[in-house]
Amino acid sequence: MSRQITLAVALALIGVAAQAEVAPQEVAYGEYGAIETSLTGSPGDPKAGAEVMADRGLGNCVACHAVGALKEVPFHGEIGPPLDGAADRWTEADLRGIVANAKMTFPETIMPAFYKTEGFIRPGDGFTGKAGTEPLDPLLTAQQIEDVVAYLMTLREE
Repeated sequence: MSRQITLAVALALIGVAAQAEVAPQEVAYGEYGAIETSLTGSPGDPKAGAEVMADRGLGNCVACHAVGALKEVPFHGEIGPPLDGAADRWTEADLRGIVANAKMTFPETIMPAFYKTEGFIRPGDGFTGKAGTEPLDPLLTAQQIEDVVAYLMTLREE
């Protein structure tokens, strides 16, 4: 009997975890773009977040932002603000909103929305003639957003 209960609890927890991820179109942004709750229901992994930020095929954050803690990654950009001390300047909710869709916080930014699937102004058709149709896949998954936020929360002023 206790084995059946344990199995039922485990299956229920798996179901809760699977339902915890927030789809891009269902993200609740605050008045200034913050996302107060996790997109996955679980904490991000700072190490994985650093990898996403450095990977040119994923976040590629260093293409636009300087990050002193990632000095081994070549070619840091100067288009966006340096991310050193990001955790001192913004809350976790602010950073989650900025990474997911910076335009909700900074309407004129050129930073891409990493967790958005629709509502694009021009998804590439004029340039390539081969634009995808909406909804498009987000650039990062919900877990990758949480991982990047977890890493950014480690970046404090020295």
